[in-house]
Amino acid sequence: MPIHLSTQDADFEARFAAMLGQKREDSPDVDAAVAAIIADVRARGDAAVLELTARFDKLVLTADQMVFSPEEIDREIAKVSAEDRAALSLAAERIRAYHTRQMPEDAMWHEPNGAMLGWRWTPVSAAGLYVPGGLASYPSSVLMNAIPAKVAGVQRLVVTCPTPGGVVNPLVLLAAQMAGVDQVYRIGGAQAIAALAYGTQTIAAVDKITGPGNAFVAAAKRRVFGRVGIDMIAGPSEILVIADGQTDPDWIALDLLSQAEHDESAQSILITPDAAFGRAVAAAVEARLLTLERRAIAGASWRDFGAVIVTRDLAEAAALSNRVAPEHLELCVADPEALSQKITHAGAIFLGAWTPEAIGDYVGGPNHVLPTARSARFSSGLSVMDFIKRTTLAKMTPEALAQIGPSAERLARSESLEAHGLSVTARLARLNGGGA
Repeated sequence: MPIHLSTQDADFEARFAAMLGQKREDSPDVDAAVAAIIADVRARGDAAVLELTARFDKLVLTADQMVFSPEEIDREIAKVSAEDRAALSLAAERIRAYHTRQMPEDAMWHEPNGAMLGWRWTPVSAAGLYVPGGLASYPSSVLMNAIPAKVAGVQRLVVTCPTPGGVVNPLVLLAAQMAGVDQVYRIGGAQAIAALAYGTQTIAAVDKITGPGNAFVAAAKRRVFGRVGIDMIAGPSEILVIADGQTDPDWIALDLLSQAEHDESAQSILITPDAAFGRAVAAAVEARLLTLERRAIAGASWRDFGAVIVTRDLAEAAALSNRVAPEHLELCVADPEALSQKITHAGAIFLGAWTPEAIGDYVGGPNHVLPTARSARFSSGLSVMDFIKRTTLAKMTPEALAQIGPSAERLARSESLEAHGLSVTARLARLNGGGA
């Protein structure tokens, strides 16, 4: 059963801390196996990728079959219904519009002494997007990863998506086409991450890798970080709902289950100052679990990691939410904008009872790739900022160097870096009529 807590209980702090410390990630020790896979791909390239794909995905390919041909893509996306195509197109349009607004501006200014300072934003040259295959093949994830990259100006954008047994999701290929992906490779696992990071005879290396995956993919991303950039190491999904008791309990129950059905390790938490409402939501969850298609997964998640917490008021609820730092936070209260001002740690906030988190998964516009496992305390969701980098610019005039150079000389001497200081001294000597 889910845990039920009240901030007025004598043992609340200990039990809440225990909840925060729960280990939800199913993290088998795969690092050694992943290290071997990466080393094999680095050494043998395509041959290693093909062997591993045959072993893990039961799919025998040749090197030229790793990438979907334009004809194959056209043939597969022709299977998509007009209704699904329209829904995917709406999602792509809204995601693109939102992320276009995120693009930062270059800046340049002159100081009174003539010095010129500023910065410039430029995209990474190539990005690789990992899309899970099989049962967890989500076209929405393609849009959420690829569209920010294209908006940022990434020149080459490729997707790796395993197709176990050769099974293809036409919506994934359509999403890739809509987002402007250049190539889609039907490979997955740690071998796909290694191929993206180091390159093979067929797959050119990229500069940044984003996208979710299983324990092998997560371990591979950790290992290749530094060779390439990565977005984050994502854990099981999570949702926290703060509700004042004025929303239909069944709505809240469905919102909690919308994340519970992802994974048995997902977590769904309700925080409310209304104890009776908390009991009503818990009852509604149990009722929905009787008929939900993924009730075995959602039921295990709710049983093992679900929580209903009763607080004195909404301010206390917000304070507890900040300690959880949830991936998704719904504020189902009368004045969600006001309460949101008290929130400092959350991946994404959904304001009001008419904004279920599922809207954010598909068509809201903001990105659904979000920090999990309390990492919203120090990180943000995926955005165009993940695909661009800032280069600073500085230009000194003789007058500017004369004004600030002596301080640089002194600081260089204090750090015993003689050549640093001399590089400034030589120029100052020229300004003073001496030196070479």
